[in-house]
Amino acid sequence: MKLNCTKILYIILFTLLLFGCNTTKRVPDGKKLIVNSAIKVDSVKEKSEDVVNQLYQKQNSSILGYKLRLNIYNLAKQNTDSIYRAKFINNPKKYYRKAKWLSRKQVKRLGESFWYSGIHKFLMKTGEAPVILDTSSTRKSLRRLKLYYANEGYFDVKSNYTIDTIGPKKVNVNYSVSKGKPYVIDSLETAIKSKVLDSIYQLRKKNSFIKVGEQFKRDKFEQERNRITEEFRNNGAFKFQQNYITFEIDTIKRNHKPKIIVKIDDEVKRENDTTYLKPFDLYKISKVNVFTDHSTANPNAKITDSTTYNGVNLYAVNKLKYRPKAIANGIFINKDNYFSDFRTSITSRYLTNLKVFNYPLIQYVEDKNVENGLIANIYLTPRKKYTFGFSTDFTHSNIQDFGISGTTFLSIRNVFNGAETFDLGFRGNIGSSRDLANPNNTFFNISEVGIDAKLNFPKLLLPFNTEKIIPKRMIPYTTLSVGYAKQRNVGLDKQNFTSSLSYNWTPKRNVSFKFDLFNIQFVKNLNPSNYFNIYNSSYNALNSIAQNYPVNPSYLDTDGNLIIDEGTVGFLTDAFTDPNLNLSLADLKSVLSILERRVRLTENNLIFASNITYSKTSKKDLLDNNFYAFKTKFESAGNVLSLFANASKQLQSQTGANTIFDVEYSQYVKTEFEYIRHWSISSNKVFAAKGFFGIAIPYGNSESIPFSRSYFAGGSNDIRAWQSYSLGPGASASVLDFNEANMKITLSGEYRFNLLGKLNSALFVDAGNIWNVLDNVTTESSIFSGLNSLKNIAVGSGFGLRYDFNFFVLRTDFGFKTYNPAKPENEKWFKEMRFDKTVLNIGINYPF
Repeated sequence: MKLNCTKILYIILFTLLLFGCNTTKRVPDGKKLIVNSAIKVDSVKEKSEDVVNQLYQKQNSSILGYKLRLNIYNLAKQNTDSIYRAKFINNPKKYYRKAKWLSRKQVKRLGESFWYSGIHKFLMKTGEAPVILDTSSTRKSLRRLKLYYANEGYFDVKSNYTIDTIGPKKVNVNYSVSKGKPYVIDSLETAIKSKVLDSIYQLRKKNSFIKVGEQFKRDKFEQERNRITEEFRNNGAFKFQQNYITFEIDTIKRNHKPKIIVKIDDEVKRENDTTYLKPFDLYKISKVNVFTDHSTANPNAKITDSTTYNGVNLYAVNKLKYRPKAIANGIFINKDNYFSDFRTSITSRYLTNLKVFNYPLIQYVEDKNVENGLIANIYLTPRKKYTFGFSTDFTHSNIQDFGISGTTFLSIRNVFNGAETFDLGFRGNIGSSRDLANPNNTFFNISEVGIDAKLNFPKLLLPFNTEKIIPKRMIPYTTLSVGYAKQRNVGLDKQNFTSSLSYNWTPKRNVSFKFDLFNIQFVKNLNPSNYFNIYNSSYNALNSIAQNYPVNPSYLDTDGNLIIDEGTVGFLTDAFTDPNLNLSLADLKSVLSILERRVRLTENNLIFASNITYSKTSKKDLLDNNFYAFKTKFESAGNVLSLFANASKQLQSQTGANTIFDVEYSQYVKTEFEYIRHWSISSNKVFAAKGFFGIAIPYGNSESIPFSRSYFAGGSNDIRAWQSYSLGPGASASVLDFNEANMKITLSGEYRFNLLGKLNSALFVDAGNIWNVLDNVTTESSIFSGLNSLKNIAVGSGFGLRYDFNFFVLRTDFGFKTYNPAKPENEKWFKEMRFDKTVLNIGINYPF
């Protein structure tokens, strides 16, 4: 009864907040609250953001029709200082009692405290003040609407507005626009006074954004102005600026078919008090000077060392610390070439990408000794040669209950005087696990140490010249990395060695390639037989099951418990092969889960792979919410090792597979495709979608894909209604601890919107699953057998809250299983859409 009363109270409070707020509470007498601003264009309601944003006054924001921020604002008390003072003016004795108990100063501060004043300031800041009708703003809005459509080619726009009273202190504002007949460009002419500029324009006029026969669009003229300026400045017109370009639009007696004239005047020159016009000149680079150790604190320091390489003059205040070729390779501003903004930009990008200099300063000055000559001065400020740092973190996983991890790193720049960078990192972890056999009762009974090294070269390290295929303007670089880690956390003495050689380049601004010539991962467990000594919970579960069946007596000790390792391994094998045991389905699933976990945590891996990754995005900056991103990857593993094993006649394992260093190497091909698209609906509303497909096919020396290269489903960045590794494969019932497979399909959609202030929300739907295909799995419910298997795509839906801290976003998502393919036919849809079945995901930044 008490619980029911509490629920009723919450419902009443929520109803009061939802419906009890008076939206006109803060609207002064004689004023009107704008409830709705509607725009009709040619009698059709217009809701596009570009059009609505023309209004100076819009109604208060709402969420599903409820004006949340307005009602939050209305909850705040106005003039809290006056209210607080009036309380004591009306009751002086109360003031003296408080002043005696606290002090006069503290009584004053009490009025400024959060509970008296701050909470109301917070409500007003978080909320939204009522939008009061202002007819002057309404008339301005009407003029902006006319101008907007005029810029779209409708020069004969007619418009008006009406104000409808819908209640006390409430109005609707209705705007009506009639566009009329659009204007279509009939002809395009030029009037360019400078002959050199006219010749550049004529050579590239086919790229013009202004097209004959197309409707007049103001933004096309801005794009054309930018294009012309870019073309001129990339071909030597050093002194040309956008303001020299004007467009003359002739509409007189042309029946909605204007003539466009592109007019470009001569350069304005100034000598003393005299101004005159002069045709533009094209400038060439006469000198390229690079100051390799420039200091803003001492910019005029004396140069003591210098050299010249390929027409580039390098200077240093101290001894020159860089090989001339390493710096000159990043200079795209060449002597005797025409001035170019593009070459300036790519030089800046290349030098920044070296990571040994701060952002470079590039300046041009006229060369007094060369007619129309420019001296390019490039100022480079070196970063510190050594950078040291460290970090710590607290961890929790299914292996350790509590852990402390720490990392240290050392960065060394310009290692070999060729702008190379070297990163060296050490990492360590100590932790505690209740599953771990711990005879000495030591709290920290888990440990791991590792070392990672990475060397970057600002070029492609290959025995042949790649300039014609991958020129230096694509900013290529090579990364060689090596890593080693050793664990003594589960008594298996696990060793992990990794190494890779990667080539990276960017053909275009938003396009990148990465090619791993080799990517090696070698994992070996030196003591796997000790597994059940370590994982007591797994042993106890297995031993408990064994007590209920006629186990081979040789598997048991004198107390009747399974012997480690002979008894546990024997029982695991007999559970699936000995018909006399006849385990129940529930026990068989439990044994299978224990076996799978043991295999995955003790398996050895040798992966020798090569892969190439292609990425492309249209995203312009961090604030761009209208973009796409595409990424694809192809990987092949084991072919080189297969040739080596066959040539050297390496031994085969018991399964008939070849081994290297007594470890079966993996052989497979793998490909992935990912596409992300964001649509900006309004300034604070975004719809985002993501699609992913990946498949890895084993062959040759392998019948399955190694765990580190397989796919799993679920988690905060995947299908959020399931936890990581808990979904699939296919329609299987997820009885294993680590559910993974070699094929994956996912599709997610998310509608993001602002709730209030920096608190945002989202509604999402995730769909997808993993399957086994062309490997050694025989369970029908886990295998992808054609389009019919798509019926086992799981669907999760839910909502999320995200708080924007500017430098990162804290995200919580609540996922509900909408369609669960593992359930019986009549229980697949909506049966688990309950809060007691929800999955809470906590993540940093957006899922995609």
